[in-house]
Amino acid sequence: MENEFEPQNFRCKRINHAIEVSAQMFLQSGIDNVKMTDIADECGIGVATLYRYFSSKTELVISAMTYMWEETKKMFSGVFESPSFKEQTGLKQCSDLMRMFIVLYESRPAFMKLLGEFDLMVLREKIPKEKLVDYEKSILNFYPVFESAYHTGLKDNSIREIENFQLFYVSFAHTYMELGKKLLQGEILPSDDFSLGAKELETVIDAAVYYMKKV
Repeated sequence: MENEFEPQNFRCKRINHAIEVSAQMFLQSGIDNVKMTDIADECGIGVATLYRYFSSKTELVISAMTYMWEETKKMFSGVFESPSFKEQTGLKQCSDLMRMFIVLYESRPAFMKLLGEFDLMVLREKIPKEKLVDYEKSILNFYPVFESAYHTGLKDNSIREIENFQLFYVSFAHTYMELGKKLLQGEILPSDDFSLGAKELETVIDAAVYYMKKV
């Protein structure tokens, strides 16, 4: 039987707890407004101990963002693994998967805003790409589900063949996420009216679904 109080297990539990706590603090206050001392206090450990677990705040931020993407996938996985979802045409599956982003926009706006702040941090600190490998994997975890739906659509004749489906998916995801972040940042120009933000996002989805549909 595994002993949770063994040094290695205890260390892992503390590290995971620090990641979960920091994720909640970043969601509530933003990355820049949370200090390592704040996280250490909230975790009930010394800041020196926290720095033994994470060499820098940047390292902890990357771990927290990776954790949040993994939790986001868990939030949707039950739906997209259900028999009722898999019984649908491939096109309807892809449409439902895309509408997942609307749920994300409406139910987790703080996370969407945080993604924008994290992107700026990556650029500002010039974080090497090799430091973001696990973070990227946590995002790309969604792609196999889309790809499976696409191949289902090819078989049931509801989706046309797309020369580079991964490029199509990435283009859609980038467009959608950037639009979502812009809508959540707030109105800037006099002509801006983000009260219909969800409708704007639906328009992007409708265009993508129309592009995929076999006619």
